[in-house]
Amino acid sequence: MLSRMALSRGLRALPLTLLVTCSGHSSHTVPTDAGVDDGATEASVPDDGGAGGTMSDSGAPTDAGGAGAPDASAEAGASGLTPVAPLPREPALDARFVKITLHREFYCEGASFGDFNRDGVTDVVAGPDWYEGPGYGARHALWPRVAFDPHGYSDCFFEFPYDFDADGWLDVLVVGFPGVPGAWYENPHDNDAPWPRHDVIPVPIDNESPTFVDITGDGVPELVHMTSGTLGWSSPDDGAVEPWTFHALSENQGYGAFTHGLGVGDLDGNGVADALEATGYYLGDVRLDVGLYYARHDQAFGAGGAQMHVLDVDADGDADIVTTLAAHGYGLAWFEQTPPVSAGPGLPNFTEHVIVPDTAPDATASVIMHEPHALAVADIDGDGATDLVSGERFWGHVPAGMPDFAEPARLYWFRTVRAAGGGVTFTPTLIDDDSGVGTQLTVADGNGDGRPDIVLSNKKGAFVFLQK
Repeated sequence: MLSRMALSRGLRALPLTLLVTCSGHSSHTVPTDAGVDDGATEASVPDDGGAGGTMSDSGAPTDAGGAGAPDASAEAGASGLTPVAPLPREPALDARFVKITLHREFYCEGASFGDFNRDGVTDVVAGPDWYEGPGYGARHALWPRVAFDPHGYSDCFFEFPYDFDADGWLDVLVVGFPGVPGAWYENPHDNDAPWPRHDVIPVPIDNESPTFVDITGDGVPELVHMTSGTLGWSSPDDGAVEPWTFHALSENQGYGAFTHGLGVGDLDGNGVADALEATGYYLGDVRLDVGLYYARHDQAFGAGGAQMHVLDVDADGDADIVTTLAAHGYGLAWFEQTPPVSAGPGLPNFTEHVIVPDTAPDATASVIMHEPHALAVADIDGDGATDLVSGERFWGHVPAGMPDFAEPARLYWFRTVRAAGGGVTFTPTLIDDDSGVGTQLTVADGNGDGRPDIVLSNKKGAFVFLQK
């Protein structure tokens, strides 16, 4: 099947500067329970999605306690006038990392790195708060925090730092529950001031792995997502605080709010970013008569996983794809680009190589990774090969009955090993078993030592893993 969609590039003259970027159920019903309010009102939370309510008797945490959680004195000293003690660090299961627990509440499932106070030190944003690096003891609110019931969902699935108003300070784009509009929060240049909210994406942001990336080639990132059955991107064509415009790159394919699997990258090497999802890919091209143009090609990439990354896994000079196979099941694989067979002349063809099977493992399995709902790539060990980072989204779907909140939530990295005679294998290493992943997993240099670190947030809390 081949469908085509052409559109103008719509290049815009916004002087935005990218400072830092990293990255179900089946009905379009937004959770309505308000959550546990820490002084917030309904109007102050990031969007109108999310589930909350009081904690049940399942054993889920009801406060921010624990060795790694900031206390009242830490917040009182957050203005920078009073020194704040750094949060405790503990060894991770993988000796190359230390683990820092930001808190043990359920505020969100998105988190990222960025220098939010322009002091030259990388900070962390996790839901309604940002934490001053390098110790993370000082916590500052973007909006009043609301703790959600882990039996439901939050209103913050992704956070993308970016200087939207071109004032030299990082702002934060927030994507909430699937199917609701989006907003960005303006950095007030004051640690203790609330961040003004700009509701700029009026259309539903569908798909559970939207990505903030430059798909148009104009040097400015766009939010790539689905809406009303189509795939495309939203961008601030008329100014950052004005309603953003959605540009469809596909025809209506019936994509829903809870569609899984999405990625952007140059598959065919023509210098134009392509788009891909679990059932096919869209090759982009630029033509004088129509501008930016996309052609769809059917290809199965699992049942619908998380982020889909385009990279040259086997170092043979062409682009391959790495993705989890089922966001609420199991499986991780890479799809090798091979010479065209049945896809058609000149079209990329892909062969699947399983890294983690898509079936439930037994107790002896080397990797137990249920609900791999986020995937990141980075050269973790500095050997020149891009490695993989993924794990378990704890209670992405809450188990039936009376599930135990103390059950493990595993986080892994997979070392890419290329054999001298060809072939690629992946060696798994368990980083931690009490964190997992959220819907977003950010891997970047968090402390300025040149090595990739990890930040994540989910129903277990929020965590930073720094290489040592």
